[in-house]
Amino acid sequence: MSLDGAALGKGCGGTLATADQLCGRDLDRYRQAIEAGGPVTVSCTFQAPLFEEIAEEAGAADRVAFANIREMAGWSAEGPIAGPKMAALLAAAAEPQPEAPLVSMESAGVALVYGRDETAIEAARRLADHLDITVLLSRPESVAPPLRADFPILRGTISSAKGHLGAFELRIDDYALPVPSSRAALAFGAARNGATSTCDLVIDLTGGVPLFPAHETRSGYLRADPRDPKAVEALLFEASHLVGTFDKARFIDFRADLCAHSRSRITGCTRCLEVCPTGAISPNGDHVAIDPYICAGCGSCAALCPTGAASYALPPADSLLRRLRTLTSAYRAAGGSEAVVLFHDGDHGEPLIHALSRYGEGLPAHVLPVRVNEVTQIGPEVFAALFAYGAVGARLLLRARPKHDIASLHRTLDLTNSVLHALGYDPAGGGLVSTIETDDPDTLGEALRAVSLGTPAPRPAGFLPAGDKRGVLRTSFRELQVAAPSPVDAVPLAAGAPFGGLAFRTEACTLCLACVGACPTSALSDSADRPLLAFEESLCVQCGLCAATCPEDVITLQPRIDFAAWAEPRRIVKQEEPFDCITCGKGFGTRSTIERVIEKLRGSHWMFAGPAGEARVRSLMMCEDCRVEAALNEGFDPHAGPERAPTRTSEDYLRERAARDGQPV
Repeated sequence: MSLDGAALGKGCGGTLATADQLCGRDLDRYRQAIEAGGPVTVSCTFQAPLFEEIAEEAGAADRVAFANIREMAGWSAEGPIAGPKMAALLAAAAEPQPEAPLVSMESAGVALVYGRDETAIEAARRLADHLDITVLLSRPESVAPPLRADFPILRGTISSAKGHLGAFELRIDDYALPVPSSRAALAFGAARNGATSTCDLVIDLTGGVPLFPAHETRSGYLRADPRDPKAVEALLFEASHLVGTFDKARFIDFRADLCAHSRSRITGCTRCLEVCPTGAISPNGDHVAIDPYICAGCGSCAALCPTGAASYALPPADSLLRRLRTLTSAYRAAGGSEAVVLFHDGDHGEPLIHALSRYGEGLPAHVLPVRVNEVTQIGPEVFAALFAYGAVGARLLLRARPKHDIASLHRTLDLTNSVLHALGYDPAGGGLVSTIETDDPDTLGEALRAVSLGTPAPRPAGFLPAGDKRGVLRTSFRELQVAAPSPVDAVPLAAGAPFGGLAFRTEACTLCLACVGACPTSALSDSADRPLLAFEESLCVQCGLCAATCPEDVITLQPRIDFAAWAEPRRIVKQEEPFDCITCGKGFGTRSTIERVIEKLRGSHWMFAGPAGEARVRSLMMCEDCRVEAALNEGFDPHAGPERAPTRTSEDYLRERAARDGQPV
């Protein structure tokens, strides 16, 4: 592997010193770098354990980062010209990444083995020394009774299940206890439905439909085909070790106050509910709730969340963008051009890239690999910033059969490609951002060599992303438009996009301001001084709550990115003169509304007819405080009606009829 010292020096800065065997005879150089007290980036991941051990001994573990420039850059048919890429990888690795928060799960080893036959009983027998075992047989046929009751064997079928490692709750139908006198085959007593059970582990050997969606990601739920001995062995080994305390990353940071799910029992945004593969998200009043113990970290909810209520924490959006900024700027400074970023995960993408580098032609020199926790976590703000920073393409490496539903990811890619085409980054409209779905390293290499390149930003942006996810999202798209080859003021988008405006039929608007109370992002606002409705388009997330709440049905959603509107302050949609209280002079309501109400009620309702009615009309011209005072002072009872005529009875009717006919009463 050749090293381009000039390119590395330009991209990383400072003085360049190389070593032939940094992990061997040149190891003292690494120790000297550690002792200097500054951050250290090591370009060797093969000997990472050795370097980490030395750093820990020196109390400098938090100052050491690692970058793999061998499989990711040097081991390639284009390795001799990959100097700018190596510089970019080293610079990006030095960008600090915050640690993800954790949640803990406790397992005491109480396990339910769920099966149909002797396979489940044999699995339970092998686990009995490690776990507290109960066997549940679903619709068993002929099962030989055990010679010793080392663990309970019950009959039943799980009708519903919820929970996670250390906290499973099961509902069991056809529940029955075994008959102690079972002879040739297990017999069971009377059955009942609706039994409940709790356990720490569920070991499913039924071979049937999984108990949970995305069951591979459910902590504590282990499932194998009983006809596959290898899979059963792997399951038993894993289950035997699931006792104790286990930490799990809290993948999503959630802020309920930003959630646009619902207001006043009217449903607005449901994007996260529609895409969650595990069922970790559920409605919870005006917002949703995300169970961190069930969340598998796909990140689809965070990628689609328009308000930033759900944001990915491994790493946060602003941290990932800072890393991309460093990557692209170092690559450009080192002389690189036409950067294409390849997003990949660690479980599938990294081994595939390693195989391509060891046995194939390796990655092209202009393809910059970026590892993320899950490719599906990437939202539109990442792509917008990436092209603003100067990239000309992006690919996302997925399995041939992805772990999660990627429909939401394709929605993000479609949105991104529409904007890139409109702004001149993709004049041909072929799509600069797409997926590569393969398990074959050679197919990966062919796909990367065939990537079509877009038009780079003439003056790449250098902004530092900061703030919450929604703020980063708006900033990224603003910078994308400023840096664009052919900037335009507005880009129309498909329905469901996280940006847009609102069309108002102002002539029908009564300024009731119900929409202001429903808006979760304050895109719609009012004023304490006068009746008005204002709108700030850059804050609108197209949740639809305003349109659903409006009693006059005067609001229509307009999905788009209007950069000109984003640059303007909030605009006044409608305003009217307030009606001044005739007693204290305080403004309340709108003049047109109060006058319309008075005109409609005067003379047409008994309460507002006659001399007494005029006093009541005057109360309509008062603010709420003066109206209450007037009602108390004048003894006005709003529940009192006009004096009713006496009730007529049958005797009254007969008496009047007799008098009319001249008959005695």
